[in-house]
Amino acid sequence: MESVIHELEARRMIAQITDPALADRLRSEKAVIYIGFDPTADSLHVGHMMPIIALSHFQRYGHGVLCLVGGATAMVGDPSGKSEERNLLTLDQVAQNARAVKAQLERFLSFEGENPARMIDNNDWISGMSFIDWLRDVGKHFTINYMISKESVKKRLASEQGISFTEFSYMTMQAFDFLHLYDEYQCTIQGGGNDQWGNITAGMDLIHKVRGAQAYGITFPLLTTASGEKFGKSEGNPVWLDPERTSPYQFYQFWFNQPDEDAKRFLYIFTFLNVEEIAAICAAHDEKPHERAAQKTLAAELTRTVHGAGGLEKALRASNALFGGELSGLGKKELEDIFKDVPSSEVPRSRVQQGMPLVDLLTETGLCKSRGEARRFIDQGGVYLNNERAGDADRVAGAADLLADSIMVLRHGKKKYHLVRVAGQ
Repeated sequence: MESVIHELEARRMIAQITDPALADRLRSEKAVIYIGFDPTADSLHVGHMMPIIALSHFQRYGHGVLCLVGGATAMVGDPSGKSEERNLLTLDQVAQNARAVKAQLERFLSFEGENPARMIDNNDWISGMSFIDWLRDVGKHFTINYMISKESVKKRLASEQGISFTEFSYMTMQAFDFLHLYDEYQCTIQGGGNDQWGNITAGMDLIHKVRGAQAYGITFPLLTTASGEKFGKSEGNPVWLDPERTSPYQFYQFWFNQPDEDAKRFLYIFTFLNVEEIAAICAAHDEKPHERAAQKTLAAELTRTVHGAGGLEKALRASNALFGGELSGLGKKELEDIFKDVPSSEVPRSRVQQGMPLVDLLTETGLCKSRGEARRFIDQGGVYLNNERAGDADRVAGAADLLADSIMVLRHGKKKYHLVRVAGQ
């Protein structure tokens, strides 16, 4: 049987592994892996997807999977990869965020059946320990020399902000998590982003010191785009898995707009298509790059995984709307998302209810310079209301033309759009 490690390597998903022999061991043995997710927001974003997908591969190969929602550690804050200390969360915020995170993880992992993934919270075993207990049972196994040798701590010590004792202690909490999961679930593998290497090896060392056992660590590459930018943001904002934060259309467009080389690379990392099928898609893409086979497959596969078949259908319908497709079935948020970058203006609802001559709308929105020019463009067949050709220069736009009871979309030619918002009741 192929090892899950070989699968991840073929998909270019492993940055470092503490023992290369783990690959052969996992070919014949079942193991338990855990990855931690600090519930610092009520949604995961695409930057979390690689470790989640790695967990899914482990589960598909029959290994045990633990998703640790760090209720305790989220109230402390991990200094790894951070330049300054984060705001700390309350217990209620953490609990609310954890519920939302689990719902999103269920898109990738099965929490039922013969080999269910488990969702666990380190607040359950850390919150009951006193400070004295912690110093005696955990802290004594860590020397200051050992802790400041870790790269994440070194960077913060050298920075102007420094590092608080709270964040400095984070490493010991994550290490204790690994020990607890080893004792409770026979968990011998921890995974995480490459910036977690120091915390992961601290946990391995703790298990070796107090249990005399070998544990393993796997890290995943911290992705950057082909242009060298940090992966996972669109126009500076995170691309969330929550459809209320990032709509299925915006999510689809994020993947569809990836450059060729990134799209091909991401097919291996983020989809569950087999490696041979991905290679064939990439070859077809290289033959006819203008058809964007890699981007179309990537966007469709990931939107279906995260938002379901219904979410993909909405995203495709919204994408087609920009190229003259049907608009009538789209909601207000979808329309706002699709046309967020086009000029817009507002008219009172009373004027629309009375009926607005289309030539007036075209001149008031600036799509045409004069009523005469507007009439001429309409007569020539170059004006569209809600993507339907306006064939009559005497056409009046009324309440029946409102999309989602609040929007009209004007278009002159193929690409010149204007969004008309209707104000008032």
